[in-house]
Amino acid sequence: MNARLGVVLKIMAALCSTLMLACVKGLNGTIPTGEVIFFRSFVALFPLLIWLKIQGNVLENLKTRNLFGHLIRGFSGTGGMYFNYLALVYISLADATALSYAAPLFTVIMAAVLLKERVRASRWLAVMVGLSGILIMLSSKLTLFSASAAHASAGIGVLCALVAAVCTATSNVQIRFLNGIEKPGAIVFYFSLMTTVIGLATIVFGWTIPSGTQLLLLVGCGLFGGLAQILVTLSLRYADASLLAPFDYTTLVWSMVVGYLFLNSLPGPTTLFGASIVALAGIFAVWREQRQRKLALV
Repeated sequence: MNARLGVVLKIMAALCSTLMLACVKGLNGTIPTGEVIFFRSFVALFPLLIWLKIQGNVLENLKTRNLFGHLIRGFSGTGGMYFNYLALVYISLADATALSYAAPLFTVIMAAVLLKERVRASRWLAVMVGLSGILIMLSSKLTLFSASAAHASAGIGVLCALVAAVCTATSNVQIRFLNGIEKPGAIVFYFSLMTTVIGLATIVFGWTIPSGTQLLLLVGCGLFGGLAQILVTLSLRYADASLLAPFDYTTLVWSMVVGYLFLNSLPGPTTLFGASIVALAGIFAVWREQRQRKLALV
């Protein structure tokens, strides 16, 4: 295994994921969310199929033994995508990214309840500390009943981001279940196919014919999204998931850089402080898990 290459691939995946969201933010709500989901998923199928072809037999990689499991993952993942994109209409890229860190916390809780996973005390401690970080981030934004329209708008964005985190956590738990019986290519393909179909179905509610710039952003959203999925999968070939997990939090750094350079926005100090607490809690949980595994082998 080449751990350094795995880390580089993971960081590049985080960058691609951030650029995907930046493309959505750049649309500024001018394109219906269902239409955005369609383009993101449909365009992502092309780099995915090319990658699967390079891997070998495409049909063999796409065989499935649990179509119902893919349906659950597809609907929950689509919900996460929908509410995350909707949140970007109301709050900044960095704020939406920071709030998305609630998803791993919800994943731990759901895995314990639904999959009956054994969760150590250190992991529960990390969840509690992480949730406190989320509350700190919410403190300056969740003011739905404020007289200020700006505060009310930010509150709606926060709620959308939190709903997205719950949907994403549900999807993550389902991926954990599918990983034991399905190939990674099949998991990614059927998710992209489902979100494409669901996004296309929203055409009955009215779509907008995109301008040249909007079309470029929609295609960029799909390409960066597809590349992010491929890079994450490749990174796991070269390094353990526990080593790579802390680098998920580099998305906040990338969102700050991209937000400053292209969107003229930066997160406030409360967001940065709260996100730092969540990130440190996550890194501590991973470090503790690694330490306990090493002690168990001694």
